[in-house]
Amino acid sequence: MGEPRIVIVGAGPAGVRCAQTLLAAGLRPTLIDEGRRDGGQIYRRQPDGFTRPYAKLYGTEALRAQDLHETFTRLRAQIDYRPQTLAWNIWDKKLHIVRDGHASALDYDALILCPGATDRLIPVKGWQFAGTYSLGAAQIALKSQACSIGRRVVFMGTGPLLYLVASQYVQAGAKVAAVLDTSAAGARLRALPKLLARFDVLRKGSALVGALKRAGVQMYNGIEPVEIVGTPDEGVSAVRFRTASGKIEQIDCDAIGMGYHLRPETQLADLARCAFRFDTLTRQWLPQIDELGRSSVPGVYLAGDGVRVLGADGAENAGRLAAHAALIDLGRGAQAAVLDALKREQRRMDRFREGLAQAFEWPAQQAAKLPDETMVCRCEGITAGELRRVIHDEGAQEANRAKALSRVGMGRCQGRYCGHAAAEIIADAARVPLEQVGRLRGQAPVKPLAIATVEETE
Repeated sequence: MGEPRIVIVGAGPAGVRCAQTLLAAGLRPTLIDEGRRDGGQIYRRQPDGFTRPYAKLYGTEALRAQDLHETFTRLRAQIDYRPQTLAWNIWDKKLHIVRDGHASALDYDALILCPGATDRLIPVKGWQFAGTYSLGAAQIALKSQACSIGRRVVFMGTGPLLYLVASQYVQAGAKVAAVLDTSAAGARLRALPKLLARFDVLRKGSALVGALKRAGVQMYNGIEPVEIVGTPDEGVSAVRFRTASGKIEQIDCDAIGMGYHLRPETQLADLARCAFRFDTLTRQWLPQIDELGRSSVPGVYLAGDGVRVLGADGAENAGRLAAHAALIDLGRGAQAAVLDALKREQRRMDRFREGLAQAFEWPAQQAAKLPDETMVCRCEGITAGELRRVIHDEGAQEANRAKALSRVGMGRCQGRYCGHAAAEIIADAARVPLEQVGRLRGQAPVKPLAIATVEETE
């Protein structure tokens, strides 16, 4: 009998540590990577020929990024690594992939999904104007193209990533006009007992805020976005917001980076028929896993930010755990002491995650009360008013029903960027709990495929 085939999706922190653990156990995994090179989004590598030092590119996470990159360089020749390959469907215990216009399907004995996360966004009036980016897109511009998204940038939203990206821009010499945080400063004090679970990370975050202040960046807490000012022809020219005291202020800028924490990329888990549960803390649906990362589907494992957003080091730990779970289920066993240490670390990181969710709260009411003229779904051009109309006039009180009647979430992103805010609008307008609204069902392909794609046999 041959060696079991283990397929990993994602070459970020979780995927790399997962592959490393499997190699140490004597197995050669297949690693599917949508990116050009390893590292994922958080440790995205700069292009060949770029020479910016790690400290400038990754800030406080420079040593971790360098260690992950060097680890992958050592193990790359020992694994079946497939970069620039999109995993677009899971069906009949096969992972369907496409590269360079050629589609094929991989059989697997174990499938470990480490797809990472994307920005969690809330629409704001005017966010469709050119010059409005997600925090992740702002990072990509800086890391992969060595450029700023604008000459005068405002970062708006909440969560640690807001301050990290702003700091990276300051480090790179870009002009950051302001950081606008929707969460109240007092919320961080209330969350302190849980945040102290990872004092080293808390200290780094405080240092980022201090560095931004020393750089002269305007800092606001407890704001409410009002409008991104601009025109279809000229793009963004300013952002208008309400301060914690209720005063309306405006800051001139030509680009805005937005983000409210991250949301796990769960589409592949959905297509694999994994069970989900509603997480009341973060007000979103997440895949169910056990302590090691086993999903509800035998042979399918979930790790990293694609199931719980714990940060890069949390993803590394989860990747190791998922690899051990697969090894145990394949009869390869694992050392109890190693597993116990990994599980203890994961519990500590999960406590910190809860603290972050409390300190940087998802502003549900901001989404629910968006003005009718606000564009909710940019792909399909659906406004908050149109979404409310199908709720009031046609009785759409469930996410997929509202999608069918309004087309919200039917576009290129398949609801990645509008789905969470749309659910808040539906729940508010229908006067039902958010959990009752449900979630948008995953559809294949998870990302668009070229019409000229040719199917091949693997």
